[in-house]
Amino acid sequence: MTNSNKPDTPFTLIDGDGSSAPQKGLTPAADNDDALLMKIAQLEQEHRDLDHAINILEERMPYERLTLQRMKKRKLALKDSIVSLKDRLTPDIIA
Repeated sequence: MTNSNKPDTPFTLIDGDGSSAPQKGLTPAADNDDALLMKIAQLEQEHRDLDHAINILEERMPYERLTLQRMKKRKLALKDSIVSLKDRLTPDIIA
């Protein structure tokens, strides 16, 4: 090792997480919002697909009540997840 302040490694030191300034004016919060919107869209699509499958299953007689019950329970869980994610997007502002 030399007496200078520079380390003997060929690596460049980088502040923070190693990334440059945000591109195109995006901030980490905006990136997170975009990820939440994508997840919401995915869950909404799954909810619609499940709703369609439930309707088809109910039209056919006889249907398996246990399967239908599980599908409806999954549909409610998806709806709860969607509402929860949408609440995270909307800031809590108390006037």
